[in-house]
Amino acid sequence: MQDAQQVTELVVRNKHYWATFEPLHHDHFYTYDTQYRKIVESLNLMRSNREFSFGIFDKETEQLIGQISLFSLKRLPYSSGLVGYSIDERCIGQGVASEALALAVQFAFQTAKLHRIEAYVSPNNVGSIRVLEKNGFVREGLMRKLLYINGKWEDHYLYAQLIEEYEGK
Repeated sequence: MQDAQQVTELVVRNKHYWATFEPLHHDHFYTYDTQYRKIVESLNLMRSNREFSFGIFDKETEQLIGQISLFSLKRLPYSSGLVGYSIDERCIGQGVASEALALAVQFAFQTAKLHRIEAYVSPNNVGSIRVLEKNGFVREGLMRKLLYINGKWEDHYLYAQLIEEYEGK
């Protein structure tokens, strides 16, 4: 919860950049109070093993530069979840997302004991596609008009990684 101010600054700073691939939120979303409440909610979901959200911090400055989450966790018979991440525009192309995803995948399979991790990605988000594929995710198909983003239904690829693939690396 002590990171609420940094989270607020991160989402405000990247409001329009992130809106390229995700919905633009109402103004109240970009406030300290909302971000603080989202952190509290996330901690409650973590305690019940339903979601795990992590900040991504610069190793040298300890500045928050992104977020990554395992969410929509389903237990047996599925044992799966979704992964999503957002990186500060200033840090794009520096390997931050790839490193964070590698750690999240390790956590998902070794600690959360999932069998399958899925990710949705816009066909236009070439950088994120590269991050997923670099981390062993396989494109399984196209989900037509999956997300309503800023006034338009957008297609997304479905990527996934299985524990067997992770263990085989």
